[in-house]
Amino acid sequence: MLRALAVDDERPTLEELVYLLNADPRIGAAEGASDATEALRRINRALESGPDGPDAIDVVFLDIQMPGLDGLDLARLLTGFARPPLVVFVTAHEDFAVQAFDLDAVDYVLKPVRRERLAEAVRRAAEQRGATLPSPRIPVHEPDLDHITVELGGVARFVPVDDITHVEAQGDYARLHTDKGSHLVRIPLATLEERWRARGFVRIHRRHLVALRHIGELRLDAGTVSVLVGTEELQVSRRHARELRDLLMRRP
Repeated sequence: MLRALAVDDERPTLEELVYLLNADPRIGAAEGASDATEALRRINRALESGPDGPDAIDVVFLDIQMPGLDGLDLARLLTGFARPPLVVFVTAHEDFAVQAFDLDAVDYVLKPVRRERLAEAVRRAAEQRGATLPSPRIPVHEPDLDHITVELGGVARFVPVDDITHVEAQGDYARLHTDKGSHLVRIPLATLEERWRARGFVRIHRRHLVALRHIGELRLDAGTVSVLVGTEELQVSRRHARELRDLLMRRP
């Protein structure tokens, strides 16, 4: 069973997170720390105890924006340890996802934390630590194929696929762009490419997937190719340029 440490400078949030973690059958024990400095002292004690010792910690659920040493700073420090605990970021801000996964984070959970979303993060941590306890039973409601589920302010919403102009890879996440804004989802770009190929989405770059119907212009300039999607110009890689031109020529 996993031993967890939750780190958050907001006491009500910390208490709720510890409560939810302790309610998960894969968590043997969860405790809290109110800032990164306290957490670092607790993690040092865990490392001195050893992986099987009474003070061991398997996974840290870590806020990002905290006074003094922030969550990203703490995660960077942990990468220098011989046997660091796993890290799951729990934050109200989606803008740090790329930095988080550059630090080998297991997951990136947005606040306010939903029980089922936290359970998914625990599952990922349990898989990496080799835990074998079954996941808690949580009903999963799949949307129809015309929509994709996104999390916004702790609420699950269904975004029509037809509204998505392009998709940008951000680590293990993908950012879905629409005319009204963008949404971050934990789905690899390659998965969305395969899922939405029949709906007119085409890869134009290792980082970008674009809906053909939303391409306004194809631009050629000194051997480089780009497309205009709304007001945004996106670079097309050489390996995808010919296929894209052919598809646009055949577009009704």
